[in-house]
Amino acid sequence: MKLLCLSATALLLLCLPVAAVAVPLSKGLALCTRSATLLACGDAQGNYYSVRSEGSTTYLRGYEVQGRRLWTQTNSRYGQLTFYTGLASDGETWVGYSRKVGWTTFNRVSSSSGQRFNLHCNRLSGCQ
Repeated sequence: MKLLCLSATALLLLCLPVAAVAVPLSKGLALCTRSATLLACGDAQGNYYSVRSEGSTTYLRGYEVQGRRLWTQTNSRYGQLTFYTGLASDGETWVGYSRKVGWTTFNRVSSSSGQRFNLHCNRLSGCQ
């Protein structure tokens, strides 16, 4: 489930503004840098990920220290709907989608390990 949470977190970061100035690493925070089409982040534990955009497609890549695995995910946006697929170096795969309805985003992910993940986020009430 860590990978799915990381993927969901990376997906949600796409909606947040990123400061152009990097800040020192502290517990739980990632240090990020960006260019016009690439965002790259790493944390104090050694986890890292990058996000690259090309039109309506977004590519994510990362490394999870705890599971000692690399992962990659591709997101394709069609209006208010985004589909994503992912693959980890241990063979786990996942598919999912995000759907925006007003100020709420509904996310659903299923993985090859049998896990299912649902996350509903609202700009006012946060994520559940």
